[in-house]
Amino acid sequence: MDFDDLPIKKDSPLTAVEKEDLSTLSAHELEERISRLEAEITRTKGELDSKGSSKAAAEAFFKS
Repeated sequence: MDFDDLPIKKDSPLTAVEKEDLSTLSAHELEERISRLEAEITRTKGELDSKGSSKAAAEAFFKS
C-alpha cells in the first residue's frame, strides 16, 4: 500500500477560522466577526435541536 495514494484529510473550515490572525483586524471588524460567529452558533444550535427532535420522534414511533 502506497501512503501517497491515500486521500489527504483537509482541515475543517472551523480550523481555518481558529488559525486566523486577529491582530490585523480593527475593533469594528472584530465586533462584526463576533456578531457573525454568534449568528452561526444560533444556526448550528437550531440544526442540533432539529436533529434531536427527529431522533425523539423516531424513537417514539418505533417504541409503539
